Amino acid sequence: MAKKELKQSKDKTHFFKDFKAELKKVSWPTPKQLVNNTAVVIVIVILTAVIVFALDFAFNFIHESGVTKLQTVVQEKFSSDQEQTSQEDEVIEENTSSETTDEVNETETNEN
Repeated sequence: MAKKELKQSKDKTHFFKDFKAELKKVSWPTPKQLVNNTAVVIVIVILTAVIVFALDFAFNFIHESGVTKLQTVVQEKFSSDQEQTSQEDEVIEENTSSETTDEVNETETNEN
């Protein structure tokens, strides 16, 4: 077991030495570059947020002014069509019932 523990501790120290060596190879930005890059990221995020807000507002306006009004017009047209259809049905029923009444009266007259 001693060899295994010794090997693990060497692996850990070797890892951290390699890690430190790699961090030294990294090209770190200067403070000025860091500020510039941060400003660019913030500006891009704000612009993106403004664009998304504008599109959301525009699509909502289009929906409310276009689609909702169109639905209202269709519902009004549909309801008026239904009213006309029901009125026509009533007229047909009245004509049918009056014809039936006339036929019954004729039949009674003929029988007498």
